[in-house]
Amino acid sequence: MSFVLVEKPHPQVTVITLNRPERMNAMAFDVMLPFKEQLDAVANDNDTRVVIVTGAGEGFCSGADQKMSGTIPHIEGLTPTVIAHRAGKLLDDIVLGIQEMPQPVIAAVNGAAVGGGLCLAAACDIRVGTPEAYFRAAGINNGLTATELGLSFLLPRIIGAGRSTELMLTGRDMDAEEAERCGLLTSVVSREELLPACYEIADRIAGLSRIGVELTKKMTLAGLEATSFRSHMRHEMNAQLYVRLTTKNWDESVAARAEGRKPNFRD
Repeated sequence: MSFVLVEKPHPQVTVITLNRPERMNAMAFDVMLPFKEQLDAVANDNDTRVVIVTGAGEGFCSGADQKMSGTIPHIEGLTPTVIAHRAGKLLDDIVLGIQEMPQPVIAAVNGAAVGGGLCLAAACDIRVGTPEAYFRAAGINNGLTATELGLSFLLPRIIGAGRSTELMLTGRDMDAEEAERCGLLTSVVSREELLPACYEIADRIAGLSRIGVELTKKMTLAGLEATSFRSHMRHEMNAQLYVRLTTKNWDESVAARAEGRKPNFRD
Protein backbone atom coordinates (compact mmCIF):
# COMPACT_ATOMS: atom_id res chain seq x y z
CA MET A 1 0.00 0.00 0.00
CA SER A 2 1.33 3.40 -0.95
CA PHE A 3 1.07 5.96 1.85
CA VAL A 4 1.20 8.85 -0.65
CA LEU A 5 -0.89 9.00 -3.80
CA VAL A 6 -0.11 11.31 -6.72
CA GLU A 7 -2.71 11.92 -9.41
CA LYS A 8 -3.43 14.34 -12.23
CA PRO A 9 -7.24 14.24 -12.32
CA HIS A 10 -7.57 17.76 -13.70
CA PRO A 11 -5.60 19.66 -16.37
CA GLN A 12 -2.39 21.25 -15.04
CA VAL A 13 -3.23 20.16 -11.48
CA THR A 14 -1.47 17.52 -9.40
CA VAL A 15 -3.21 16.15 -6.30
CA ILE A 16 -0.99 14.70 -3.58
CA THR A 17 -2.97 12.63 -1.07
CA LEU A 18 -1.69 11.45 2.29
CA ASN A 19 -3.03 7.91 2.22
CA ARG A 20 -3.08 6.35 5.66
CA PRO A 21 -6.73 6.89 6.58
CA GLU A 22 -6.79 4.32 9.39
CA ARG A 23 -4.28 6.56 11.26
CA MET A 24 -5.90 9.83 10.13
CA ASN A 25 -2.85 10.34 7.88
CA ALA A 26 -0.56 10.78 10.86
CA MET A 27 2.98 12.00 10.25
CA ALA A 28 4.93 8.77 10.62
CA PHE A 29 8.20 8.95 8.72
CA ASP A 30 6.99 6.13 6.47
CA VAL A 31 4.43 8.68 5.23
CA MET A 32 6.44 11.89 5.41
CA LEU A 33 9.53 10.68 3.54
CA PRO A 34 7.64 9.67 0.38
CA PHE A 35 5.55 12.84 0.76
CA LYS A 36 8.73 14.94 0.63
CA GLU A 37 9.97 12.96 -2.38
CA GLN A 38 6.73 13.61 -4.24
CA LEU A 39 6.79 17.32 -3.38
CA ASP A 40 10.27 17.52 -4.89
CA ALA A 41 9.21 15.62 -8.00
CA VAL A 42 6.07 17.68 -8.59
CA ALA A 43 8.00 20.93 -8.08
CA ASN A 44 10.03 19.98 -11.16
CA ASP A 45 6.98 18.98 -13.24
CA ASN A 46 6.46 21.84 -15.67
CA ASP A 47 3.06 20.45 -16.69
CA THR A 48 1.79 21.16 -13.15
CA ARG A 49 0.66 24.72 -12.53
CA VAL A 50 -1.10 24.14 -9.18
CA VAL A 51 -0.68 21.50 -6.46
CA ILE A 52 -3.45 20.29 -4.15
CA VAL A 53 -2.58 18.51 -0.90
CA THR A 54 -5.29 16.55 0.90
CA GLY A 55 -5.84 13.50 3.09
CA ALA A 56 -7.59 10.20 2.46
CA GLY A 57 -10.60 9.24 4.54
CA GLU A 58 -11.96 11.41 7.31
CA GLY A 59 -8.88 13.46 8.17
CA PHE A 60 -6.39 15.83 6.60
CA CYS A 61 -3.44 15.02 8.88
CA SER A 62 -3.53 14.21 12.59
CA GLY A 63 0.05 15.18 13.34
CA ALA A 64 2.58 12.97 15.11
CA ASP A 65 1.75 9.28 15.11
CA GLN A 66 1.32 8.29 18.77
CA LYS A 67 1.71 4.54 18.10
CA MET A 68 4.54 4.26 15.60
CA SER A 69 6.87 6.96 14.36
CA GLY A 70 8.14 5.01 11.37
CA THR A 71 11.68 4.54 10.13
CA ILE A 72 14.20 7.35 9.89
CA PRO A 73 17.00 6.62 7.40
CA HIS A 74 20.74 6.95 8.03
CA ILE A 75 20.68 7.00 11.85
CA GLU A 76 22.81 3.94 12.59
CA GLY A 77 25.16 4.59 15.50
CA LEU A 78 23.65 7.95 16.41
CA THR A 79 22.51 8.97 19.89
CA PRO A 80 18.84 9.79 20.61
CA THR A 81 19.70 13.50 20.79
CA VAL A 82 21.23 13.49 17.30
CA ILE A 83 18.42 11.33 15.93
CA ALA A 84 15.86 13.81 17.26
CA HIS A 85 17.70 16.65 15.52
CA ARG A 86 17.83 14.73 12.21
CA ALA A 87 14.14 13.86 12.50
CA GLY A 88 13.22 17.48 13.10
CA LYS A 89 15.13 18.58 10.02
CA LEU A 90 13.32 16.04 7.85
CA LEU A 91 9.98 17.47 8.91
CA ASP A 92 11.17 21.07 8.64
CA ASP A 93 12.25 20.37 5.06
CA ILE A 94 8.70 19.35 4.16
CA VAL A 95 7.24 22.69 5.26
CA LEU A 96 10.05 24.56 3.55
CA GLY A 97 9.56 22.41 0.45
CA ILE A 98 5.90 23.38 0.21
CA GLN A 99 6.80 27.05 0.41
CA GLU A 100 9.70 26.78 -2.02
CA MET A 101 7.71 25.01 -4.74
CA PRO A 102 7.23 27.34 -7.72
CA GLN A 103 3.59 26.26 -7.95
CA PRO A 104 0.92 27.54 -5.57
CA VAL A 105 -0.18 24.83 -3.14
CA ILE A 106 -3.82 24.49 -2.07
CA ALA A 107 -4.65 22.54 1.10
CA ALA A 108 -7.96 20.69 0.69
CA VAL A 109 -8.72 20.23 4.39
CA ASN A 110 -11.29 17.45 4.64
CA GLY A 111 -11.13 16.85 8.39
CA ALA A 112 -8.75 17.03 11.33
CA ALA A 113 -5.63 19.17 10.87
CA VAL A 114 -3.98 18.59 14.22
CA GLY A 115 -0.47 19.38 15.43
CA GLY A 116 1.83 18.90 12.47
CA GLY A 117 -1.26 18.68 10.26
CA LEU A 118 -2.12 22.27 11.20
CA CYS A 119 1.46 23.20 10.32
CA LEU A 120 1.14 21.57 6.89
CA ALA A 121 -2.10 23.43 6.22
CA ALA A 122 -0.58 26.73 7.37
CA ALA A 123 2.40 26.22 5.06
CA CYS A 124 0.15 25.99 1.99
CA ASP A 125 -0.69 29.13 0.02
CA ILE A 126 -4.48 28.66 0.03
CA ARG A 127 -6.72 26.55 2.27
CA VAL A 128 -10.23 25.31 1.44
CA GLY A 129 -12.09 23.20 4.00
CA THR A 130 -15.21 21.19 4.65
CA PRO A 131 -17.58 21.64 7.63
CA GLU A 132 -15.82 18.63 9.21
CA ALA A 133 -12.44 20.38 9.18
CA TYR A 134 -10.96 21.50 12.47
CA PHE A 135 -7.57 22.70 13.63
CA ARG A 136 -5.62 22.17 16.84
CA ALA A 137 -2.12 23.14 17.97
CA ALA A 138 -1.86 19.87 19.82
CA GLY A 139 1.65 19.94 21.22
CA ILE A 140 0.66 21.94 24.30
CA ASN A 141 -1.90 19.23 25.21
CA ASN A 142 0.86 16.62 25.13
CA GLY A 143 3.11 18.41 27.61
CA LEU A 144 5.26 19.86 24.83
CA THR A 145 5.14 23.23 23.10
CA ALA A 146 2.52 24.17 20.53
CA THR A 147 5.26 25.64 18.37
CA GLU A 148 6.62 23.35 15.68
CA LEU A 149 7.34 23.30 11.96
CA GLY A 150 7.10 27.08 11.67
CA LEU A 151 3.66 27.37 13.25
CA SER A 152 4.56 30.21 15.62
CA PHE A 153 5.79 32.16 12.59
CA LEU A 154 3.05 31.35 10.08
CA LEU A 155 -0.11 31.24 12.17
CA PRO A 156 0.11 34.80 13.60
CA ARG A 157 0.62 36.10 10.09
CA ILE A 158 -2.48 34.27 8.84
CA ILE A 159 -4.99 34.84 11.66
CA GLY A 160 -3.35 37.51 13.83
CA ALA A 161 -1.11 37.39 16.88
CA GLY A 162 -3.83 37.47 19.54
CA ARG A 163 -5.98 34.65 18.22
CA SER A 164 -3.03 32.45 17.26
CA THR A 165 -1.41 32.87 20.69
CA GLU A 166 -4.67 31.93 22.41
CA LEU A 167 -5.09 28.93 20.11
CA MET A 168 -1.56 27.69 20.78
CA LEU A 169 -1.62 28.28 24.53
CA THR A 170 -4.98 26.58 25.13
CA GLY A 171 -4.72 23.70 22.66
CA ARG A 172 -8.42 24.08 21.88
CA ASP A 173 -10.08 23.14 18.61
CA MET A 174 -10.88 25.75 15.97
CA ASP A 175 -13.81 24.59 13.85
CA ALA A 176 -14.30 25.32 10.16
CA GLU A 177 -16.67 28.23 10.75
CA GLU A 178 -14.20 30.06 12.99
CA ALA A 179 -11.32 29.18 10.67
CA GLU A 180 -13.14 30.77 7.73
CA ARG A 181 -14.09 33.81 9.78
CA CYS A 182 -10.50 34.51 10.81
CA GLY A 183 -8.97 33.75 7.41
CA LEU A 184 -7.33 30.39 8.00
CA LEU A 185 -9.77 28.93 5.45
CA THR A 186 -10.69 30.92 2.36
CA SER A 187 -13.97 29.02 2.02
CA VAL A 188 -15.94 26.10 3.45
CA VAL A 189 -17.72 23.71 1.08
CA SER A 190 -19.27 20.26 1.34
CA ARG A 191 -17.03 17.21 1.16
CA GLU A 192 -18.34 16.45 -2.34
CA GLU A 193 -17.51 19.98 -3.49
CA LEU A 194 -14.05 20.17 -1.92
CA LEU A 195 -11.87 19.11 -4.85
CA PRO A 196 -14.09 20.80 -7.48
CA ALA A 197 -13.79 24.04 -5.49
CA CYS A 198 -10.01 23.64 -5.45
CA TYR A 199 -10.01 22.91 -9.21
CA GLU A 200 -11.94 26.11 -9.80
CA ILE A 201 -9.26 28.11 -7.98
CA ALA A 202 -6.55 26.19 -9.81
CA ASP A 203 -8.09 26.88 -13.21
CA ARG A 204 -8.09 30.59 -12.52
CA ILE A 205 -4.44 30.49 -11.46
CA ALA A 206 -3.43 28.33 -14.43
CA GLY A 207 -4.97 30.85 -16.80
CA LEU A 208 -2.57 33.53 -15.62
CA SER A 209 1.07 34.17 -16.41
CA ARG A 210 3.34 31.44 -15.06
CA ILE A 211 6.11 33.86 -14.14
CA GLY A 212 3.56 36.27 -12.71
CA VAL A 213 2.13 33.55 -10.45
CA GLU A 214 5.54 32.24 -9.39
CA LEU A 215 6.87 35.68 -8.51
CA THR A 216 3.64 36.60 -6.71
CA LYS A 217 3.99 33.53 -4.49
CA LYS A 218 7.67 34.27 -3.93
CA MET A 219 7.12 37.91 -3.04
CA THR A 220 4.13 37.17 -0.80
CA LEU A 221 6.22 34.73 1.22
CA ALA A 222 9.16 37.14 1.24
CA GLY A 223 6.82 39.77 2.68
CA LEU A 224 6.16 37.53 5.67
CA GLU A 225 9.87 37.60 6.47
CA ALA A 226 10.66 41.19 5.53
CA THR A 227 12.30 43.26 8.25
CA SER A 228 11.97 46.51 6.34
CA PHE A 229 8.88 47.80 4.53
CA ARG A 230 11.04 50.01 2.32
CA SER A 231 13.35 47.16 1.32
CA HIS A 232 10.44 44.86 0.54
CA MET A 233 8.82 47.53 -1.64
CA ARG A 234 12.03 47.72 -3.68
CA HIS A 235 12.03 43.96 -4.19
CA GLU A 236 8.36 44.03 -5.21
CA MET A 237 9.03 46.70 -7.79
CA ASN A 238 12.00 44.78 -9.18
CA ALA A 239 9.77 41.72 -9.63
CA GLN A 240 7.05 43.78 -11.30
CA LEU A 241 9.45 45.53 -13.68
CA TYR A 242 11.20 42.25 -14.48
CA VAL A 243 7.96 40.77 -15.84
CA ARG A 244 6.84 44.05 -17.42
CA LEU A 245 10.05 44.60 -19.36
CA THR A 246 11.02 41.03 -20.30
CA THR A 247 7.64 39.71 -21.51
CA LYS A 248 4.77 40.82 -23.75
CA ASN A 249 2.23 40.02 -21.04
CA TRP A 250 1.16 43.62 -20.48
CA ASP A 251 0.56 44.22 -24.19
CA GLU A 252 -1.38 40.98 -24.44
CA SER A 253 -3.60 41.94 -21.50
CA VAL A 254 -4.38 45.31 -23.11
CA ALA A 255 -5.16 43.71 -26.48
CA ALA A 256 -7.31 40.98 -24.94
CA ARG A 257 -9.32 43.51 -22.96
CA ALA A 258 -9.92 45.59 -26.08
CA GLU A 259 -10.98 42.49 -28.05
CA GLY A 260 -13.21 41.09 -25.31
CA ARG A 261 -11.31 37.81 -24.91
CA LYS A 262 -9.17 36.02 -22.34
CA PRO A 263 -5.47 36.88 -22.51
CA ASN A 264 -3.00 34.24 -23.63
CA PHE A 265 0.12 34.96 -21.60
CA ARG A 266 3.26 33.47 -23.19
CA ASP A 267 5.71 34.92 -20.67
